[in-house]
Amino acid sequence: MAEAKTNAARLFDSAAIPYQLHAYETKDGLIDGVSVAEKCGQNPDQVFKTLVTVGHSGEHFVFVVPVAESLDLKKAAKSVNEKSIEMIPQKELLKLTGYVHGGCSPFGMKKPFFTVFEETAELCDTIMVSAGKIGLQIEASPDQMISLLGEKNAKYDDIVKE
Repeated sequence: MAEAKTNAARLFDSAAIPYQLHAYETKDGLIDGVSVAEKCGQNPDQVFKTLVTVGHSGEHFVFVVPVAESLDLKKAAKSVNEKSIEMIPQKELLKLTGYVHGGCSPFGMKKPFFTVFEETAELCDTIMVSAGKIGLQIEASPDQMISLLGEKNAKYDDIVKE
């Protein structure tokens, strides 16, 4: 049986950007990023999680960081010219993005938000992010991911804790 396409995969298809989908087992309940990287046989430095935040201004931002790293809220705020940044409450994620915790992709959200990828992504030929549902990752060139979001809507920056 063919895997159903997610909004993220459809966006890659419509932009003719090459990608690979990776399905992983979820029955064991281990859906944290490091476990997902292990299940997909990938280096955790090349598997990224999607974090949704709100700035002091009330504007929302997306940050994409390696699964074993933590977002530095001060660096994140500086990156998007905000006074401060905080994570949105998990209960607001579905309503805001259309995605559930553990299956949030930076692609295909209900509304596009400015997105910042940790600068180390730029050093990788490909990286993986959620394809938009728990149990499925999408792998592609980080530069092409940035271009898919739009150069005015996405960038690389140093946003992880030291």
